[in-house]
Amino acid sequence: MIKKAPFFFLLYILFSSISAYGKNADADEAAFSYYIKALKKEAVSKGYERAWLDDMFNDITFRPTVVKADKNQPEKKITLDTYLATRVPDWKVAQAVTLLNENQTLLSKISREYGVQPRFIIALWGNESNFGKIQGNHDVLSALSSLAFEGRRETLFKKQFFAALKILSEGHITRSEFSGSWAGAMGQSQFMPTSFLTYAVDYDKDGKKDIWQSKADVFASIANYLKQEGWSDNVTWGRQVTLHQGYRGQDAGLDTFRPLSWWQAKGVRKYDGSALPDAPVKASLIKPDGLEGRIYLVYTNFHTLMKWNRSQYFGVSVGYLSDRIKKGH
Repeated sequence: MIKKAPFFFLLYILFSSISAYGKNADADEAAFSYYIKALKKEAVSKGYERAWLDDMFNDITFRPTVVKADKNQPEKKITLDTYLATRVPDWKVAQAVTLLNENQTLLSKISREYGVQPRFIIALWGNESNFGKIQGNHDVLSALSSLAFEGRRETLFKKQFFAALKILSEGHITRSEFSGSWAGAMGQSQFMPTSFLTYAVDYDKDGKKDIWQSKADVFASIANYLKQEGWSDNVTWGRQVTLHQGYRGQDAGLDTFRPLSWWQAKGVRKYDGSALPDAPVKASLIKPDGLEGRIYLVYTNFHTLMKWNRSQYFGVSVGYLSDRIKKGH
């Protein structure tokens, strides 16, 4: 016969567990406080004034939810079809087409200056922040310092933290408004702080690179990123294809970059089975879900999208949304 544990013993175990959790939390808070002091000391050594740093550091708090989010990123395997269904639903396409038309004058001007087609600017805007509606509400300095403190990628997040300080020192946004995703991505373009410093543009000439509120700055910053990373407005991003002649895509991968004629000879065809265009264009073959899933030939612009986000699913979703914007539905 199994004896039940006495009630008061169970209470003791429960409160001991709660007490241990509280002690661990207190220890984390104390250790984080010392870590922040070290960050502030390092910031002083970089030339920032102590009084200004006091204001910037005053509201920094340890965010265990941010660390938990970083450790528990979803591992569930989804297919590209499932991903596209959630990333590029019909309602988002309709919004994208409407917003393209509403902002046509501004987008056309930016497109001419940066050499980036408007539909790709809108597609990235829609994928990153749902056209500015979802920017994240985490305090950027608290999120980045918490992730640096956690330690697994301290060098990365410390670099982002000091880049964030520079953004504040340049006056692009106030400390109280400085929010973003749990990982520190900011604004309607979801730039990390280092990307902001490299690519953000004050297109409306108000003295601030405002990727949080200014559509002109958001669009130009997206276009500037693509332009600096090798975008060409002479070609699109890629096309869905099929394989023939017994070819099974052994040469798939972004590292294999060959002329369309080379892929034609291998047995790659347009999705409808017709011949590839007779054009002096190079492409890579990608199979995000293997032979059972969608297969694409992707061009230089897709390689640029991979610099924005290394996920092939993401790159295809941007290209797919841009294609549907072009079609108007």
